[in-house]
Amino acid sequence: MKITEVAKKLETTPRTIRFYEEKGLISPGKASNGYRMYTEEEVKDLRTILALREVGLSTKEIKKALEQNDDFTDYLHTQRSLLYEEMIQIRDMVATIDCMVGMSGQAGKEEQMMNMARELKGLKVKRTSWKDRWNFDDQAEDYDNNIKTTGYRFNVHEHYEEALAKAHRWVNASSNERGVDIGAGTGNLTGLFLSQGISMIAVDQSKEMLKMCAKKHPETETRLGHFLSLPLNDKETDFVVSSYALHHLTDEEKELALAEMDRVLGEKGRVVIADLMFRDVPDRAEVLRTYQESGNVEAVEAIEDEYYADRSRLIRWWESHGYDVKVHQFNSILHLLFAQKVERRSPNE
Repeated sequence: MKITEVAKKLETTPRTIRFYEEKGLISPGKASNGYRMYTEEEVKDLRTILALREVGLSTKEIKKALEQNDDFTDYLHTQRSLLYEEMIQIRDMVATIDCMVGMSGQAGKEEQMMNMARELKGLKVKRTSWKDRWNFDDQAEDYDNNIKTTGYRFNVHEHYEEALAKAHRWVNASSNERGVDIGAGTGNLTGLFLSQGISMIAVDQSKEMLKMCAKKHPETETRLGHFLSLPLNDKETDFVVSSYALHHLTDEEKELALAEMDRVLGEKGRVVIADLMFRDVPDRAEVLRTYQESGNVEAVEAIEDEYYADRSRLIRWWESHGYDVKVHQFNSILHLLFAQKVERRSPNE
């Protein structure tokens, strides 16, 4: 086909097609008369290019994927995550603008507006500055094999299976509900719900973890993303679960993560978090003192390397936002926290 035929077929312009040729995305042959001639395979590539450009992928990304014969899945996951981040940031900006508009005519509004702008800037930084210091992509392939519940002097996975099983029971999900597992990893908690036929979305910031999750549980939907900008719409899910993930966030980041969970939950939503935490600040000091006195350097270093939660702070946040809360403690560092919107009755243990 000639370029004008292709342009008409794909509802685009010859100029656009020439642009993609200049960028090296396609390389059509030429007839003896010098006209570009496009094969069906090149038309297929052009159709893909046009679709991916429409959702925001760059020509550089598309070219790389075409050269590697990639199916574009990784790029689409990344693009969706970025678009959700942008959407949430726009929502934050609109909320700030609404507050600024409401101050019209007030004395000293300039200083207040500046304070709001500082808060907005800080929020943007929090949502976008989290980094994976633990290289979870590299851990993904052997992650399940490395979960040992015994045999270590300091074992963060002691009571691992019990914690996941109890988290599953506490959710008390019904077949018509849809859940989200944040920091899903390879999908060990997700799998408990899938075995009931319950629809699940697995969210993780690690592409390799999500690949392992999809391999183990092909029936689940995976989404690249993180606690601070969840790749979900408002009120999209009935319940949220998370296990062994929240302790990778600072205390301030944790509260932003809880707000994100609240945003995506429906009217009768509930949250169950199984994670490494302490009852409160004095409890943390006491547990650390015990490990130090016993010479357990591994325990002290592990705790100080991450951000084990202050359970009392999490509880205060949930209660101040209209949730009923209950907790269970498995050992000195592993706790289960259940929060539900007041409209829903707590399940039996």
